[in-house]
Amino acid sequence: MGKLPGIGRIFYGIAIAVIGLQTSIYRTFPYILSLPDNFSITGRLILACVLGLLFALCGTAIVFEIKARLAALLFGALLLLICCFYCIPYEFITGSNYLHLGEWENAEKELALAGGAFVIAGNYHAGNENRLTRFLSKLIPLGAILFAITIISFGILHFMVAKAAATLVPSWIPYPITWIYICGAALIGSGVSIVFKINTKLLAGLLGLMILLWFVLLHIPRVMVAPAADRTDEITSACLALAYSGIAFVICSRASKL
Repeated sequence: MGKLPGIGRIFYGIAIAVIGLQTSIYRTFPYILSLPDNFSITGRLILACVLGLLFALCGTAIVFEIKARLAALLFGALLLLICCFYCIPYEFITGSNYLHLGEWENAEKELALAGGAFVIAGNYHAGNENRLTRFLSKLIPLGAILFAITIISFGILHFMVAKAAATLVPSWIPYPITWIYICGAALIGSGVSIVFKINTKLLAGLLGLMILLWFVLLHIPRVMVAPAADRTDEITSACLALAYSGIAFVICSRASKL
């Protein structure tokens, strides 16, 4: 258990850094942060480079523990601001079916990453903090809850779109739709346990292991066989799975302090 928070932190940092590098190299936004269609090409290129660089720097700082607490706090705050002042208004302004849970999937993925950043920041003792970091530190207790909200939502979606999700299960695994229901129930149960602090250490650890298995058995093979046009999205999805696994492992190790 002693190495678990370090493993989780490295998983999260690697995932964020890879998403950032991919964004900077290809100058295209990850699908969880897509811009409106009418946004200028020049603006897209500039924002992609800036955002990609921020992701890469924060991920690297977290992996190598270079001012990791500060990097995690600032990164979590950035994602939370984007979620509150862009993603949420965008769902209403565009007139999409915002009453359907599936429409909020990308916003929730970003919310989970923000929560994960705060969870990781809480793994470090506060040093000589300024007024900004002292304020951001107050968000640390919300980190696990923000992450759990997304996990519960994903669990519900497993039941809502079970037939479509079953097509993503590798063909060598029997009874795919049954596994979708089992995983959905596991997601809901682990998310609820994190929110209400019920046997969090065990269930968060099992959640991290389950998502890590998805990363190995589902996402890596999909990245390997994906056409070039779809590969960036598949890499982003794989990175998200790795990040979520890492967050769950850190929550598991910090269960008594949440």
